[in-house]
Amino acid sequence: MKKVFKILLVVVFIALLGFSGKYLISSNSKSPIVFTTEKAFRTSIEEKTVATGKVIPEEEVEIKPQVSGIIEKIYVEEGSAIKTGDLIAKVKVVPNEQALNSARGRVKNAQISLDNAKQDYDRNKALFDKGVIASQDFQNIKLRYDQAVQEVSNSRNDLQIIRQGSTGGAQAITNVRASVSGTVLEIPVEEGDQVIQSNNFNDGTTVATIADLNKMIFEGKVDEAEVSKLKIDMPLKVSLGAIRDKEFDAKLKFIAPKGSEEQGAVQFKIEGEVFLDKEYFIRAGYSANASIVLDTKNDILAIKEALLQFDKETEDPYVEVQTGDQEFERKDIEIGLSDGINVEILSGITEEDDIKVWNKTEPIKKEPEGNRN
Repeated sequence: MKKVFKILLVVVFIALLGFSGKYLISSNSKSPIVFTTEKAFRTSIEEKTVATGKVIPEEEVEIKPQVSGIIEKIYVEEGSAIKTGDLIAKVKVVPNEQALNSARGRVKNAQISLDNAKQDYDRNKALFDKGVIASQDFQNIKLRYDQAVQEVSNSRNDLQIIRQGSTGGAQAITNVRASVSGTVLEIPVEEGDQVIQSNNFNDGTTVATIADLNKMIFEGKVDEAEVSKLKIDMPLKVSLGAIRDKEFDAKLKFIAPKGSEEQGAVQFKIEGEVFLDKEYFIRAGYSANASIVLDTKNDILAIKEALLQFDKETEDPYVEVQTGDQEFERKDIEIGLSDGINVEILSGITEEDDIKVWNKTEPIKKEPEGNRN
C-alpha cells in the first residue's frame, strides 16, 4: 500500500512539473506589447521644401565721395527717407600731396609752353602784317598759341580741384548728394572720418547706403536634391521671423547655376520677388523661410509615414500586415510622394489591410511611493 502511494505521489509531481513548464513556455511566447493596427486611407499630399534665408532690398546703392577728404557734416540719419539730389554730407578736401605736386608741375610746364608759343606768335604776327609769310602758315602758329593758352587754363583748374574739390568756390568743401531715392539703410562713417574717392585701385569709402524698401526680394538656399525640381516663376510662401502668423506671396525669379558646399552639403542660391503688404513695414535683413510646393497629388492611397519600416540590407520599404491575433506578415511596398507625415502607396497593400503600428511602446509603470529608495 505504501509502495502504491509513493508511486502516486511521483506521478502527481511529474504532472505538476509538466504543467508548470508548459505554462511558462506559453507565457514566454507571448509578446509583452500588444500591437495596434491602422488602415491606409485616401488623401491629398503636397511635397514641399523650405528654403531658409532673409529678405533684402532688390537694389542697394552705395554713395561715395567724388574727392578724398574728411567728413565735415552729415545731414541724414539711418532710416531717413530721401530723394535724388538730397544733401547727405559735406567733405572737406584734403589734397593728396603727390597729386598736388604733379598738378603744380603740369601748370609750370603749360606756362613754359605758352611763353614759347607767345614769342613765336608775336614774331610771326609782325611778319604776317608786313606780308612776308603766308596766311596758312600764320594760322598754324596762332592755333598752337591758342592751344597753349587752353592747356594753362585746364592745368590750373585741375590744380584747384585737387586743392579745393571744385573750381566754383574758394572753400575746400564738396557736397555728397543722393543719386537715387529711397531709405538710408546705413551710414558707416562719422563726422571727422577720413574718406577716399573711388579709383582704379580702390572702391572708395561708402558714405551712405540707400535702398527702396518697397521692393524686396527673398534670398535663400536650397539643397541640391531639390534644386532640379524648381522652376522660374514658381509660387513661394514667405514667412518672416519678425512677423508672426503672416505669409507673404512671392515668385521665384532666380536659381543659381553654381552651388556652394556648406557643412558637407551643396547648396544653391535662389531669389524670389516678394509681394509686400502695405499694412506691414518690412526692414532689410529680416530672417525668412520660403515654402515651395514641389509636387501635388489628390485622392491617392496613403499611410502614415511612421508605419514604414526599412530593410536593413536593401533599405527597401515594407510594412507588417495583420494575419491573425497579434500575428503579422511582412509586405514589401512601393512608395511615392511624401509630405513628412503621410506617404503615398503605389503598390503592395490595399485599404482593407490592417497595418501594424510597429513602434508602439508600453507606458512606463510608476512605482508605489513606499518602494522608492
